[in-house]
Amino acid sequence: MMKLKSNEPFWLVKNGLKHSYPSLDKDISTDVLIVGSGITGSLIAHRCMEAGHKTVLIDRREVANGSTSATTSMLQYEIDVPLYKLIEQIGEEGAVAAYKACFDSIDDLAKVVKQIRSGCGFKKKDSLYFAAYKKDLDWLKQEFEARKKHGFPVKWLEAADIQEKFGLENAHGGILSAQGGSIDAFCLAHDILAYNYKKGLEIYDKTDIEAVRYQRNGVIVTTDYGNTIKAKKIIYCNGFESTELIKEKFVSLLSTYAAVSEVAENDFKQLNNTLFWNTASPYMYMRTTDDNRLLIGGEDEDFVNAKKRDQLLTAKSRKLEKQVERMFPAYDFRTDFVWAGTFGETKDGLPYIGTHKDFPGAYFVLGFGGNGITFSVIGMDMVAAMLQGKKHPLSKYFSFGR
Repeated sequence: MMKLKSNEPFWLVKNGLKHSYPSLDKDISTDVLIVGSGITGSLIAHRCMEAGHKTVLIDRREVANGSTSATTSMLQYEIDVPLYKLIEQIGEEGAVAAYKACFDSIDDLAKVVKQIRSGCGFKKKDSLYFAAYKKDLDWLKQEFEARKKHGFPVKWLEAADIQEKFGLENAHGGILSAQGGSIDAFCLAHDILAYNYKKGLEIYDKTDIEAVRYQRNGVIVTTDYGNTIKAKKIIYCNGFESTELIKEKFVSLLSTYAAVSEVAENDFKQLNNTLFWNTASPYMYMRTTDDNRLLIGGEDEDFVNAKKRDQLLTAKSRKLEKQVERMFPAYDFRTDFVWAGTFGETKDGLPYIGTHKDFPGAYFVLGFGGNGITFSVIGMDMVAAMLQGKKHPLSKYFSFGR
């Protein structure tokens, strides 16, 4: 008998068709045009609407069906590049400011969730960053000291502490951070857009861009159906698809894999309030869902194309299951959903948020790495500043050509 598992991202199946929007069938004009309806585009649209800008949002797919449908939605302030290493790369001021902004963004996102009364299951959690190998302990302790020095609420746990607290085998020690969270990002993106749609946000999905004319005082966009959108500003929130536009190599694309277990009879009491990730390369990440499943992700590799990425699903799923077996020998992990996603990785783990010399009148909010969602929240403030002609303190660290 063939065991069937869903290769659709878990969030798509769990949420079903939440909201549907039409494609654009007329010529329109607006203050701000946002390209991309995932978690980034929805948050930026939310801030633009709050600031009173006439806003239009378009997407080539169904709403939130890009990377947002494939994310594991772990909210961490920790950036893919450890703080002590980021300090070496960009200096203490910028590194600490980036980490602090990510830290605050989790609470800022909680405010948005409450404001729009989203049913996205937002939950504050701790985060455990543990050593996958003994050899990683030295630098992980260095990272602990760097975070402690700069006032982040962290505790060092020895291997025995981790085993006792979480039942987690094969961890050689780790940093427990008192700031993190988890959500259903697909649901949240939909809820933000529906909230703002009622307030006048125009949303058109299945609307692709054929051409953009960049002018001094704005842009003129032609869609695949031949309609035009005139906008004073265009904001690209299209994640890794921005590589189709921007010529230089500014990001490396990776395929990542995730598996979600069947609903567990026994509760994950020990794991429910914590996010887990380790020092392996590529790293493993893990969390529970609000309907009592265990979600594990990782096994990243260079992205070649979607077909090759998806051909590896079965093999990657087995590897992820084996990782759970090693960490929790007593737990019977049965995969219910397995899927793949594509994401971008930058040299310093930081996003690209700002203007680009080749695109006058355009602004990019590209939250790459494991922190896409928290970077998008920071992007809300940065966009608000940009639209008022002000400079944001993080702009120089998140700029193109840095």
